[in-house]
Amino acid sequence: MTPAQLVGLDDSHLILLGAGPHRLTPEAAAAFTAMQQAASAAGHNLQPASSWRSFERQLAIWNGKWRGERPLLGAEGEPLDAMTLSDEQKIAAILRWSALPGTSRHHWGTDLDIYDPDCLPQGTRLQLEAWEYEPGGWFAGLGQWLHENMADFGFFLPYRGEREGVAYEPWHLSFGPQSRQQQTDPVALAKALEMSDIEGKSLLLAQLNPLLERYCSISLPEERL
Repeated sequence: MTPAQLVGLDDSHLILLGAGPHRLTPEAAAAFTAMQQAASAAGHNLQPASSWRSFERQLAIWNGKWRGERPLLGAEGEPLDAMTLSDEQKIAAILRWSALPGTSRHHWGTDLDIYDPDCLPQGTRLQLEAWEYEPGGWFAGLGQWLHENMADFGFFLPYRGEREGVAYEPWHLSFGPQSRQQQTDPVALAKALEMSDIEGKSLLLAQLNPLLERYCSISLPEERL
């Protein structure tokens, strides 16, 4: 993938997943379709809730959480009031659950969020919270099936709660044969952030290297520090 594709500024490497509107790389789409068919045979309606996401879309999520226009959660999933937090606290809270624009794995076209719409109670909105996929949750059966079978199709959970600062996301699947080969270009990322209207820009740029190391396992080259 090109640096522009890795930061979500170019979608030319993607195709529609089925009839759309979701998009993935051709390889990831083929693997996910095969996994859908296997899940269906086991009684699960495996569907994407979110797939490719542009830099601008991730930027809207970031700015909405920063401004208090979108729900902002704490480390344990408790609601936070963005207006009562310092800029440093807002950055940490947002990055717990949402990627910095330009660093989201959703930019790559290899990753997607999943659920089973047949198990979502009528009138209930999908939350994409861990309890929905755990024992007693609406998608527990699907979660167990994926745990036992997704590796056969090349998928894994990249956010397993093992990385410092990043929450466990049992709904987020990644197509390993492609995603494990990718890493955001930090120079392209810094340029995209500098040119954007992201909230907290000056602090983000000043702390970009430690933030990338903590939340993304990448860092800027020395000449960019």
